[in-house]
Amino acid sequence: PGITVLERGWLSANNLLLDDGEAAVLVDSGHCVHAAQTVALLEAALAGRPLRELVNTHLHSDHCGGNAAVRRRWGMPVRVPAGPLPAVSAWDEDRLSYRPTGQRCERFDADGALDAGGTLVTGRRRWQVLAAPGHDPDSLMLFDPQDGVLISADALWENGFGVVFPELDGERAFEDVARVLDLIASLPVRVVLPGHGAPFSDVAGALQRARRRLDGFVTDPAR
Repeated sequence: PGITVLERGWLSANNLLLDDGEAAVLVDSGHCVHAAQTVALLEAALAGRPLRELVNTHLHSDHCGGNAAVRRRWGMPVRVPAGPLPAVSAWDEDRLSYRPTGQRCERFDADGALDAGGTLVTGRRRWQVLAAPGHDPDSLMLFDPQDGVLISADALWENGFGVVFPELDGERAFEDVARVLDLIASLPVRVVLPGHGAPFSDVAGALQRARRRLDGFVTDPAR
């Protein structure tokens, strides 16, 4: 209860509405190509209720490309992971990785940071903000220990995880992925809301598949 999952297709990441009954918090906003669709989906899901805040798990363009459009529609504050906040303020497309990787992202403003080790409160839920480097060095996950709900972003999908970029982050990124998978395994997770694909509850199976994928990358980083 209180969580709406808008499962998106390529290019957009899923949108998650954490709704306390009066106002909602949006996690991730999809890609700029689908910004109009994102706004329409949110209008339908909110049904006239306000949007209190938008937070991003990380700043790859498929997760934050709709930020500008959503902010124009609702005027709510935006928070991003603490590491890239200065790059957002300066709109440095090299530091944000958009120029080196050829990503498109409409410029947006951020009002503050979501810090690893902190807490995001949405109604009765208190989400632990967890560092999840690997796919992106500043990526975050959100975990509700009361109900065992993990918003994993691209750290864990039902069949893998987000691509790792050794050219940008170095091969230590593989070690980061392994540590994050170990962290997820240590948590009492009952259901995972991933950045891409449908929610799932076979956490052990997903972790096993993710570790096989990681082993393949470590063996052949060119993949």
